Amino acid sequence: MQLVAYQYHSHRFWMILLCLALTLILLHGREEASSSRHDVVKIGAIFTLKTINGRVSKIAIEAAQKDVNSDPHFLGGRKLSIAIHDSNFSGFLGFIGALKFLVTDTVAIIGPQSSVMAHVLSHLANGLHVPLLSFTALDPTLTPLQYPFFVQTAPNDQFQMTAVADIISYFGWRQVIAIFSDDDQSRNGITVLGDKLADRRCKLSYKAALPPDPTATPADVTDQLVKIKSMEARVIVLNTFKQTGMMVFDVAQKLGMMSKGYVWIATSWLSTVLDSTSLALNTSNSIQGVLTLRPYTPQSSKKQAFISRWNHLSNGSIGLNPYGLYAYDSVWMIAHALKLFFDQNGTISFSNNTKLNGMKGETLDLGALNVFDGGKQLLDNILHINITGLTGPIQFGSDRSPLHPSYDILNVIGTGHRRIGYWSNYSGLSVIIPEKLQTKPANRSSSNQHLDGVIWPGNTTEMPRGWVFPNNGRQLRIGVPNRVSYRDMVSQINGTDAVQGYCIDIFLAAIKLLPYAVQYRFILFGDGHKNPSYYDLVNMITSDAFDAAVGDIAIVTNRTKIVDFTQPYIESGLVVVAPVIKLKSSAWAFLRPFTPQMWGVTALFFLVVGAVVWILEHRTNDEFRGPPKKQIVTILWFSFSTMFFAHRENTVTPLGRVVLIIWLFVVLIINSSYTASLTSILTVQQLSSPVTGIDSLISSRAPIGFQVGSFVENYLTEQLNIPKHRLVPLGSPQEYAIALEKGTVAAVVDERPYVDLFLSNHCKFSIRGQEFTKGGWGFAFRRDSPLAIDMSTAILTLSENGDLGRIREKWLSEKACGFHSTGDEQLQINSYMGLFLICGTACFLALLIYFLLRRFSQNSPHKADPSNPSRSHSARIQTFLNLVDEKEDISHKNLKRKVEDISSHAYSRENHLRSISKRVQMGISQEATYG
Repeated sequence: MQLVAYQYHSHRFWMILLCLALTLILLHGREEASSSRHDVVKIGAIFTLKTINGRVSKIAIEAAQKDVNSDPHFLGGRKLSIAIHDSNFSGFLGFIGALKFLVTDTVAIIGPQSSVMAHVLSHLANGLHVPLLSFTALDPTLTPLQYPFFVQTAPNDQFQMTAVADIISYFGWRQVIAIFSDDDQSRNGITVLGDKLADRRCKLSYKAALPPDPTATPADVTDQLVKIKSMEARVIVLNTFKQTGMMVFDVAQKLGMMSKGYVWIATSWLSTVLDSTSLALNTSNSIQGVLTLRPYTPQSSKKQAFISRWNHLSNGSIGLNPYGLYAYDSVWMIAHALKLFFDQNGTISFSNNTKLNGMKGETLDLGALNVFDGGKQLLDNILHINITGLTGPIQFGSDRSPLHPSYDILNVIGTGHRRIGYWSNYSGLSVIIPEKLQTKPANRSSSNQHLDGVIWPGNTTEMPRGWVFPNNGRQLRIGVPNRVSYRDMVSQINGTDAVQGYCIDIFLAAIKLLPYAVQYRFILFGDGHKNPSYYDLVNMITSDAFDAAVGDIAIVTNRTKIVDFTQPYIESGLVVVAPVIKLKSSAWAFLRPFTPQMWGVTALFFLVVGAVVWILEHRTNDEFRGPPKKQIVTILWFSFSTMFFAHRENTVTPLGRVVLIIWLFVVLIINSSYTASLTSILTVQQLSSPVTGIDSLISSRAPIGFQVGSFVENYLTEQLNIPKHRLVPLGSPQEYAIALEKGTVAAVVDERPYVDLFLSNHCKFSIRGQEFTKGGWGFAFRRDSPLAIDMSTAILTLSENGDLGRIREKWLSEKACGFHSTGDEQLQINSYMGLFLICGTACFLALLIYFLLRRFSQNSPHKADPSNPSRSHSARIQTFLNLVDEKEDISHKNLKRKVEDISSHAYSRENHLRSISKRVQMGISQEATYG
């Protein structure tokens, strides 16, 4: 708002000057207008002729006028008449010159040179339809929407600031200081730079405004540079003009700010100084290593020819720079637009402005300002021009900016400069000329951005890191949590201000890897009676109590909003710890691999498969035929024997074999799964707890413990919506154990590193479920602190070279929790008592049934004598032994069938022998007859 108000009052002041000046020149202008001849086309130009660009532009404009007028047929017999007005660093004189042109039938104005004047004169141009063409008033806020008759014939500062931002991003710098003259063009250019840097995750850390050029004094410059020298950033962008710019470099050299570690980037004003003037030795020394930009113009025969003419045109008084080329081309742009205007039968005529008619007759006769009737047509011709000039192809885009604006990137070395690359709006940074890249698809990826090596201030090729610790005489203040529990992480050494622990060793190892020295001191945070709040510790950085915080600080969302964290140096997710009970093995442990439902379904499928195979086989397979009782036994035996792949019956039908193959595969899977599960049950310790993880804990109403000072409380209440009354703060591992043992809490939720240390000494508890968050611990620094980036790189280096693991082993290598192996871990008979019982019972029942059947199937041959008990007992034993040893007799029926089979076989053999004997005898008789 202050900027808008400043611009408003500035413009109002100049408008008042306009009104006063207009009174002085209206009569003179009216006389010139009445006597003007239309065979001369009048064009005005407004410059400060004591500046480099003013002097170069005057020579180039006069040369262009001469070249246009050298061809009398180019404008149909008409000639250009370009009047150049010297504003002499004065806005007032610049307005006077503009008014002179506007009342004397001027059809276009080249200029003004400054953006301050351009803002005001553009309003006059809009009202009187006179195009303004400027190649030096490059303020990005001079937009065609507000100023339709103002045309920038060179790329405006939006493109130059984009190039500067790309350079800064290319070298990886994150903080930038801007020094600028407090005028419209310089100030608005820095505003654009801030936006472009923000797009690249960089920022302007400080803006140093100097009085408008050339009014700045060495005292003004010194005051700002002294402030800048004490700041952290060392990348400085200087956006001003020659007099102020060279003064800044001179003072900076005296203050030691042109030495190693500094980065200076000057906008295009410095390249014009280098191109057009010869610098004294002391001046050259003050700009060594500076980067600057210069508008890029491609090589061509036209450009080379003009460069060859320049010494003659300028008499060697000043060197040519790109803005001289733009000045020459601007005249030709107007000439081509006028040629087309005349070819379209346009005439140069002026008419009164109806808005000013009411002001005639007054002391200030503004009605004398006439409107150029062909102004809109001429402007349209300018905007649609398509020619090739000294600066290359001349054509405007839809936003009225030149197509593919580009810049040379120069590095000041010795008494000259060296080009290290190019920037173009099409392809970004490159060492290849822009016109070659424009023939290829655009590629703005970071891997495609390239620049040659740079010699930086201090005559070094080592790239500055772009920042240092503020030179305010104090050390880096690092807050460290004064922990009461888990002191292996970080703790105070008794009786001293020193600290030690896992986190401290990580920090010290990382800081040793930095390529620069860091002065720091640790400051304990907390009262030493309970763990401090880590959110309060991090918040102390934003309140400027600490510069950084080191410790077991979890990287969580609400903390990342206020500070920057390094790369995590240890993973740290939340887990649930609860009491567990070791399950003892039982006699029926072998049933635990399957649920009752699984046992039932498995048994049912054994029967179903046996029945299916019987149905498919019994019609053709004798092994599945017989009496019903035998077939039932066969089905049962066949189906259950497949469990051990011990079935003896063969399958002969294709369908039966298919079913059997599939079933055997199923049995294989079931057996393998059962074996694996039973092995785990019998050999791996089985732990039981009502808490299975965070989900079961949330669904229950049991109290939950958490560590005092950690972020767990907020996470459980805000993210998991657990009521606060269920949460119990605990301050130490001992309190964890007591609360879990007494049932004060059902479980404790804490970060994994703490839990690992806790479980190493408390084996009655265990982690239940999986980690339900993923995170890590890091070191906290101020927002946008470059130290956070360098420390992250150092932590990654520690991880790659193994030091991170060694430090962890040193502090956190406690033995993992586990039940100690004792003789109780050997497999006991209790685990198999059920199996032995089933097998023994089966054996007993089989023998009992067998003897009972034998007892009742035949009469015993021995009768016990009741009168002799001892004899009767001996007889029973003898009877039992005879019964066990007795061989079963073959039944009469079976014996008869066997005899018949033997007789039938003997008879058949006898008949066969008789047949053979008979044939032998017949053969002998036949031989005797024929013999």
